[in-house]
Amino acid sequence: MSAKKEIKIQTDSEEAKKNVKAAEAVDNNKQDFKRDSEKAAENQVDDPLEDLAEKLKLKEQEAQENYDRLLRVSAEFDNYKKRASRDMEEFRKFSNQSLIKEMLSVVDNLELAMNSTNGHKNIDKGLLDGLEMTHKEILKVFEKFSVKPISAKGQPFDPTFHEAVMQEATDEYPANTVINELQKGYLIHDRLLRPSMVVVASSKEKKDDTKS
Repeated sequence: MSAKKEIKIQTDSEEAKKNVKAAEAVDNNKQDFKRDSEKAAENQVDDPLEDLAEKLKLKEQEAQENYDRLLRVSAEFDNYKKRASRDMEEFRKFSNQSLIKEMLSVVDNLELAMNSTNGHKNIDKGLLDGLEMTHKEILKVFEKFSVKPISAKGQPFDPTFHEAVMQEATDEYPANTVINELQKGYLIHDRLLRPSMVVVASSKEKKDDTKS
């Protein structure tokens, strides 16, 4: 009888241990399931529409940045074209400046030769006509390239266009007035090609005061 009780007690004890282990396993499974559920809940998006709206917002920002970049590049390219056009126009206008400047000495010599013949009856008229014709033709070429002489005599002295070689005391002109032109100046497209070499009037009274 005692042996049967002992066997029954052992059996009950083993059964209890199995039940405890089974209960622990169930509890562990519950905890694992809870952790997996929480993790899935964290990774799961609450609302798919919100996710799409966020992606759309990012794409709109990216598109706006690309558009702004395109505008900047277009503006820079337009400025480059304008600068290139201005440079080309500037080059076209003044490409012959050096050659024309060298031709000024030829015009100076022709004018000197024509002026020196005034009052001389023995000068060959055909030669004089040839000088005048050559002078006019050169001035026509100058006009074609927008080269024009500077009006200096009788004008107020302007250091931008005039180069004062000497001063002359006189009462006929106001002080700082150009009273004589020793060498004609020229402009090319309103840019100074060569200044006029001039004589400038000074006050005669001031000069007399200096002498005294």
